[in-house]
Amino acid sequence: MKRVYNFSAGPSMLPEAVLRRAADEMLDYKGCGQSVMEMSHRSGEYEGIICSAENLLREVMEIPCNYKVLFLQGGASSQFAMIPLNLMNKHHKADFVLTGQWATKAWKEAARYGEGNVVASSKDKTFTYIPELDPGTFSKDADYFHICLNNTIYGTVYHELPQTGDVPLVADVSSCILSEPIDVSKFGLLYAGAQKNMGPAGLTVVIVRDDLIGNAMDFTPTMLNYKTHADNGSMFNTPPCYSIYICMLVLDWLKNTVGGLSEMEKINRKKAGLLYDFLDSSRLFRGTVVPKDRSLMNVPFVTGDTALDAKFVSEAAAEGFVNLKGHRTVGGMRASIYNAMPVEGVEKLVAFMKDFERKNA
Repeated sequence: MKRVYNFSAGPSMLPEAVLRRAADEMLDYKGCGQSVMEMSHRSGEYEGIICSAENLLREVMEIPCNYKVLFLQGGASSQFAMIPLNLMNKHHKADFVLTGQWATKAWKEAARYGEGNVVASSKDKTFTYIPELDPGTFSKDADYFHICLNNTIYGTVYHELPQTGDVPLVADVSSCILSEPIDVSKFGLLYAGAQKNMGPAGLTVVIVRDDLIGNAMDFTPTMLNYKTHADNGSMFNTPPCYSIYICMLVLDWLKNTVGGLSEMEKINRKKAGLLYDFLDSSRLFRGTVVPKDRSLMNVPFVTGDTALDAKFVSEAAAEGFVNLKGHRTVGGMRASIYNAMPVEGVEKLVAFMKDFERKNA
């Protein structure tokens, strides 16, 4: 068996230890004689799985007791509608910072249900930086303030959060959740698609403060009401059972193998440092993001020659470095170095890039 180094932006690679454990338990989960894939979500065995997943997430992220953890479906994109339906309920207004494609989609969807105020945007430079924010442009009567904390496509991240006062801060954390400690209490709501750092596609996690639940707009569909899922322990209907199970295994790995989010952050900073240090000294490659706003998780880079970029992607894939092609709106290359990417994978990628530079610069 030869496993490749998968630099995909998502679905991303999973820890090998998690995949091996899942394989071991595939036919018979803890002696119950069945796979989690075929297990009733109402069974005692599955109740143990979903409760363990929530408890581990609460422990690893230090989630305060006045927040609900919801295991949902529909991807992070479903939250673009679900959030305004549940939160845009007093003044029918929300503030947005546009730092990429997903933040823009969240704004456009919310504008269907109320006023979406764009307080800042980095579109002018292809979202290669996090814009400076002027609190004077914030709406004091906004129902929430939305950001995308880490931008998967463009490789930027907030190092300082907007100071929104009493207005709940809402963040899409799909591509940075579990990569380092985060103070949940600074947010009213966090949401994430699982397929980058938490598990396979199919699961969406929402962490929402209690006081933001129960005030959905009158016409909100039952399945899009946070209260529906909070009141039913994320099992109003059949949840994404197997994705939650893998998420539980990932969280167990983070806690007991890695040693928690502080240790995970150290590893992630080492990986990112290896790649950014090379890019900063390279004669051929260059990063596309303003250095102060660089992401730990997603690293876009280019050679400046589209034909050479394509050659690099092709030759890299042949050597076992896959999914390095950049997003179509940016071009070039992008290395997504999520939690499961080992340091060794980044070291070998940099070595390959050095060799490619020697032959092509």
